[in-house]
Amino acid sequence: MSNKVSKTKKMLIEVSRELFAKHGKRNITMNDIAEASRKGRRTLYTYFSNKEDIFKAVVDKEINYLSEELTKAFACDCEPDEKLKKIAITHLDTVKQIVDRNGSLRADFFRDIYEVERARRKINEKEIQMIRNILQEGVDQKIFRRMDLDLSSVIIFHLIKGLEVPYIRQKLTKAFEKNKEHIINFIFDGIRID
Repeated sequence: MSNKVSKTKKMLIEVSRELFAKHGKRNITMNDIAEASRKGRRTLYTYFSNKEDIFKAVVDKEINYLSEELTKAFACDCEPDEKLKKIAITHLDTVKQIVDRNGSLRADFFRDIYEVERARRKINEKEIQMIRNILQEGVDQKIFRRMDLDLSSVIIFHLIKGLEVPYIRQKLTKAFEKNKEHIINFIFDGIRID
């Protein structure tokens, strides 16, 4: 029974995401979601109290996708400097993909930045820990300079995160896409041992 519940809830979240992406969160009602999902309002209210609950579930789903992609990048069997670049590029590309895929919802993500940040808190901590582990591995292998790993991992995380908005808003897109590898190398050159 719980498997069916899980499938229904996932379907409601995806239908909501598609509606929000196409029309924007403000223009969609609970009735619209119930109709589009071909489920009654009663079923919808079984899983969600209101549209804000559904929006939170959509944001959580998208943030979990980011976490999954970062976990894949972290699992790569490569040198620490390559893994760090892979994490940075995966972070930026995945965030951009999430926002682009959500069309009209993009404005809602920026308007509801506090909700998005709330959902990201655990993922941010996980990513900072991944970066710290990569830095530790790089220091141990004498690829990276000795450093305060905790502070450096937080700084590197925020450096990557700071590129999100210009990257998403396509202020960096053409030049960044063309030179992404060089830019990421430039950012991380300071921690490498020559």
